[in-house]
Amino acid sequence: MIHIISNAWAAAPAAPPSEAAGLFQFLPLILIVVLMYFLIMRPQNKRAREQRAMLAALTPGDEVVVAGGMLGRLTEVNPQYSKVEVAPGVVVQIQTSSVQLVLPKDTIGKDTIGKKR
Repeated sequence: MIHIISNAWAAAPAAPPSEAAGLFQFLPLILIVVLMYFLIMRPQNKRAREQRAMLAALTPGDEVVVAGGMLGRLTEVNPQYSKVEVAPGVVVQIQTSSVQLVLPKDTIGKDTIGKKR
């Protein structure tokens, strides 16, 4: 008889999995979830909280940078829409949530905005 296929030998029966072995199988998955929370979700929530606080603290006269890159001085602040003076006599209406950054006072310059020529 030609032996093309070798004999299959039965292995000893495997031991039943213990409770600790089941926990160690899920340990890498649990570590990945915890790592994602600390590296991605937590900083994102912190940034969103800071953005909401910044928008709540806006007052007329603040110098801001809008999402489109425009610089201007707030003339009117409402929860949904605000008005920004971007040049002397030029006031644009923006969504309040599009304010990206509040600049320190007198950053833009007094001769640029708010001064009639």
